[in-house]
Amino acid sequence: MIKDVQNISIEDYNYPLPDERIAKYPLAERDASKLLVLNNDTISSSQFKNIGDFLPKDSMLIFNETKVVRARLQFTKESGAAIEIFCLEPITRNGDYQLAFGSPSPSRWKCLVGNSRRWKNETLCRDVTSVASQNVILCANRIEKNDNYSVIEFSWEPKELSFAEILETAGEIPLPPYLNREAEESDRERYQTVFAKYEGSVAAPTAGLHFTNNLISELKDKGISFEEVTLHVGAGTFRPVSSETIGEHEMHSETIVVKKSCIENLIKNCDKTIIPVGTTSMRTIESLYWIGLMLLEEGMEERQLHLQQWFPYKERDVMASAEESLSAILEYLNRHDMNELHASTALMIAPSCKINIAKALITNFHQPKSTLLLLVSALIGDKWKDVYQYALDNDFRFLSYGDSCLFLN
Repeated sequence: MIKDVQNISIEDYNYPLPDERIAKYPLAERDASKLLVLNNDTISSSQFKNIGDFLPKDSMLIFNETKVVRARLQFTKESGAAIEIFCLEPITRNGDYQLAFGSPSPSRWKCLVGNSRRWKNETLCRDVTSVASQNVILCANRIEKNDNYSVIEFSWEPKELSFAEILETAGEIPLPPYLNREAEESDRERYQTVFAKYEGSVAAPTAGLHFTNNLISELKDKGISFEEVTLHVGAGTFRPVSSETIGEHEMHSETIVVKKSCIENLIKNCDKTIIPVGTTSMRTIESLYWIGLMLLEEGMEERQLHLQQWFPYKERDVMASAEESLSAILEYLNRHDMNELHASTALMIAPSCKINIAKALITNFHQPKSTLLLLVSALIGDKWKDVYQYALDNDFRFLSYGDSCLFLN
């Protein structure tokens, strides 16, 4: 089964996407975007503000509460060479983002370095004006250089300021490269969801960008329920599959945090129409299923929980139900006196991957030859081709700031 999946040709998930169809900026109103609805084999269109007209009455929407970090830091060498440092993830116990953002000087991060060859490992420093009403000097030292990232130690004066305060003033929003523009002041608000809480992502969970506080209130009044999870989106979300087959593509690991109360609520509502808002929410709740199965298969001892990319595709005689798998996570949390599940996932959801918890999906239109398109295909099969052709024929806007889809399978 693993080999069958790994031999999938990524060319089968290609489609023509003209640059003019990529939304470079958001619409003035979040919920004014167009909404494509796939209900079994029927495709229709509406506005996102009307999504409540299409949601089943027993729907539970799953939001990703991650918040985009101002992760791009610019430095200039004495020679005038520009060096960009892109913060990926903190080097802390269990990769704890909140601990890293709250820490005083120094702070170590895995980073991508732009113009890396011009940086000969000398200390880079810059002035940062008015951080908490103080002038700050921020410095960067490269501690380690690997094929895929560098380890950078940031230090600053005054040392008691938090790294979050430094980034908020010195950093820039990391817009996706396919927008082909620099971040602007308006992106500080519009490239965040209205429900973003926990800093840690270098890309927004863009399906959530269409929601407004008023729309959420309207949906609650209609009896739609909500739950929240956290998956901190990594830079790999920008990376299309460059290999011929997906078996050669390595998924980057991403941190997930899920409260025990959310696990309990999912167990109670397994029979409802659980609808993740975006591919990151879907990867989170589907990762929960496989982590629970991993605990059932490998035992309940306390450890760093990591879901490997191909774990779901192993041959198994018996599969647990969603309720059984989620209950295993709850038992793990109770046994070790934990209120939250902290884990990492490299899950690749591709055709033939069984979808165990999600019953539908709200998502944007994704890049050709991307793992996100593979995920969509795992849910709706080859109907993705009809959906994307309809969107191209009917002037839908694509990618992060583009329009939205509701897949009711």
